[in-house]
Amino acid sequence: MSSASPAPFQLPKNVLIVGAGGREHTLVKAVLASPAKPRVIAAPGNAGIAAEVPAFPVAVDDIPGLVALVQREKIDFVIVGPEVPLSLGLVDALARIGVPAYGPKADGARLEASKVFTKEILLKYNIPTAPAGFFHEVAPALAYLRTRPIPIVIKADGLAAGKGVIVAQTLPEAEAAVRDMLEGNKFGSSGSRILIEDCLYGEETSILVVTSGRDYIILPTSQDHKRIGDGDTGPNTGGMGTYSPADVVTPELLSRIELEIVKPSVDAIAAEGIDFRGTLFIGIMLTPDGPSVLEYNTRFGDPETQVVVPRLDTDVLALLFAASQGTLAGVRFAIKPEHAICVVIAAKGYPDAYPKGDVIRFPATLPGNVQIIHAGTARNASGEVVTAGGRVLGVTAIGPTLRAAADSAYAACDRIECTSKVYRRDIGAKQLNRR
Repeated sequence: MSSASPAPFQLPKNVLIVGAGGREHTLVKAVLASPAKPRVIAAPGNAGIAAEVPAFPVAVDDIPGLVALVQREKIDFVIVGPEVPLSLGLVDALARIGVPAYGPKADGARLEASKVFTKEILLKYNIPTAPAGFFHEVAPALAYLRTRPIPIVIKADGLAAGKGVIVAQTLPEAEAAVRDMLEGNKFGSSGSRILIEDCLYGEETSILVVTSGRDYIILPTSQDHKRIGDGDTGPNTGGMGTYSPADVVTPELLSRIELEIVKPSVDAIAAEGIDFRGTLFIGIMLTPDGPSVLEYNTRFGDPETQVVVPRLDTDVLALLFAASQGTLAGVRFAIKPEHAICVVIAAKGYPDAYPKGDVIRFPATLPGNVQIIHAGTARNASGEVVTAGGRVLGVTAIGPTLRAAADSAYAACDRIECTSKVYRRDIGAKQLNRR
């Protein structure tokens, strides 16, 4: 397949990637593979990132520190990974010093930072989504609950590290969730306003869209596995694995999603006066009545990035820079036919309390189709790679079929040694069992 056509502009020579997770490690690898051969640095990075590029200990929420790093290192393009620096206005601050960035400004990041704001746009522009109500006081929220079917979904309005969503199976559970958020301060200021919406049923899929104003490119489909345990059991997490493509999204269904959701979403955001240049991540439930929007995120998903980016037959640096420049329409885009899978290795106890500092031993060699992506890792005083987060590694494999990719990934997972490692054994099983 063809890759991106030569960009109609000079590609950046010095690139900063902001973040410390598997998403950012994947982006580091992709940008290093660009024919432009840029110098790449990261902040703050992790043990895997620091093994490939210089990593600077600047926190993602330290906007002045990141701006100072950009100026000191003469960075001419910044790729922002996580949602927090976007919502805090990092891209706005960079624009003020004339440095382009991939990622929306704070007004666009509000689509993730405020679930109520997003829901209001979805309803205003008649984009398919579940019926909902918005509340900041307990009494009207409880009254609304009693008019809606159970199960029901209660969401904290603001950023809550992926934990501000409760799917209540009973009315008492729903009422307790409302009180916890509005009276108990369970999610701090993020839960001072809540969204109560009807529960949708079906399979979920993730649609990632590189957006530049009204121009957009839909990236390969994927399907995440949110719950900690096999068979979709246990509590929700940030994601325990994913695969691409998601065959449940047929070409016909993808056309419908583009017509009913993607284009209306891009147009609605522009109509609201937001010049969105970055990733619009659309969480979709495939209901019996058709696709329906669960949420918007305003950055690449994690772990979706780990399977989507390796399938791009395109210069990723050229693609992201073109989006930041408003010239996305000039990029030729292609996707590799192979399948990709990512199995997340977590620390035992995640998403609740889990140990840190456990030494990780890696295989001496890996097949060429397998990558170990670092997420929650660091180095101890002895220089050993150790666990430093709940989701520790993402083992990503690519293959001619999903089964081949899964076999390669799981073989590598089994060879990684860590006393607290835990991972699901059924990533991709839904698709494999459909065949």
